[in-house]
Amino acid sequence: MELAELFYRFGVALVLGALPGVQREFEEKSEPEQRPAGARTFALMGLTGCAAALAADELNSALVFAAVMVSMCALIIAAYIMTSKHRTGMTTEVASILILIVGALCYWDEITLAGALAVTTTVLLSVKGEVQRFVRNLTPEDVRSTLVFAVITVIILPVLPDEGLGEKPLDVLNPRQIWLMVVFISGISFLGYILNKFLGTSRGVVLTGLLGGVVSSTASTMSFAQRSKENPELAKSLGLAIMLTWTVMYARVTVIVAVISNHLLNELWLPLSLNMAVGAAYATWLYYSQREHTSEEFQYNNPFRLRPALEFGALFAVILVVARAAQLNLGDAGVFLSSAIGGSVDVNAITLSMSDLANGRNIGTVLAAQAVMLATISNMVVKGGMVVTSSAPELRKTIQLGIILLITAGVIVIFLI
Repeated sequence: MELAELFYRFGVALVLGALPGVQREFEEKSEPEQRPAGARTFALMGLTGCAAALAADELNSALVFAAVMVSMCALIIAAYIMTSKHRTGMTTEVASILILIVGALCYWDEITLAGALAVTTTVLLSVKGEVQRFVRNLTPEDVRSTLVFAVITVIILPVLPDEGLGEKPLDVLNPRQIWLMVVFISGISFLGYILNKFLGTSRGVVLTGLLGGVVSSTASTMSFAQRSKENPELAKSLGLAIMLTWTVMYARVTVIVAVISNHLLNELWLPLSLNMAVGAAYATWLYYSQREHTSEEFQYNNPFRLRPALEFGALFAVILVVARAAQLNLGDAGVFLSSAIGGSVDVNAITLSMSDLANGRNIGTVLAAQAVMLATISNMVVKGGMVVTSSAPELRKTIQLGIILLITAGVIVIFLI
């Protein structure tokens, strides 16, 4: 190895080691306590790990690396024993061991992985307060839901058969693919819920609307509409939250399509982007036209439960078969009919089914793209109806133009596909 390259790797090890060290010393300023390692010590640990890997390579013996690691771990344990009376936890010690490995990775030219580990370590050290608040806000239902989600993802998914169940139109029913879609959609909603728990929606109406779109745009719309009856003076704030929720729905559809079918994404990214732009523009107007920005906290129930997940899987399977059968027997009109009806119930299921059908070449990508956009229009009509029938007059007046603009934009882009 050339000397310049060797110095580069040691330099990276030094910088990556210093990152968590600086964070530790910065935190000590606000929370004084005796810590076994600071910026200099962490930087030296990064260099030690890199030097240990170099020595093992030069001497052609992994025992050299192991001996250095054991020695450093012994020092870390001794430091923990000496300082444990003055503090609780061993986060700094665990981070120190990880930085030793980061230094070794730098020598082994795994710079990207080393950087990711060092940055992740620094972030985890920095979010102590947020993590503690997140854990305090957890409920027994949250823990159960997390365990159930882990079971359906890690245990059930791998054992399901990965093949169709029969002849047309049942050939589109692939148990593993269907269950994968259940996991995928549940995971997106679950992530939004976790972000809500972690960040707290009391930070502002903008965050509330964005998280609502990730968790469930339909449920969020109904919640905001009902709250407008209790607080009509917050009509523009609630209208802003609803518009952001609807805008995120288009972003969510884009992500789903991107994951499932690149071919369909090529047809849909522009129409969906145009709808997102319309929603974002109206939301921006609402944001700057309102005088009050509520910080009232909106709580979401845990979106992941086993029964709704199973119901979504069944709905997805039914839409797959219906859309395939409609296309075989009624042509394009059958696909549009199934999309309009299905989109009024759940736009995610239609998006997934059309993406899956387009990916398997069961229907054309243009037809699938038009069907997805029709489903979003149908979904918008339903959510607009919720606002009209369930909200205060002030909110209806605030949001009605946005409803018209989004539905109109959806109709126009169908003809552009």
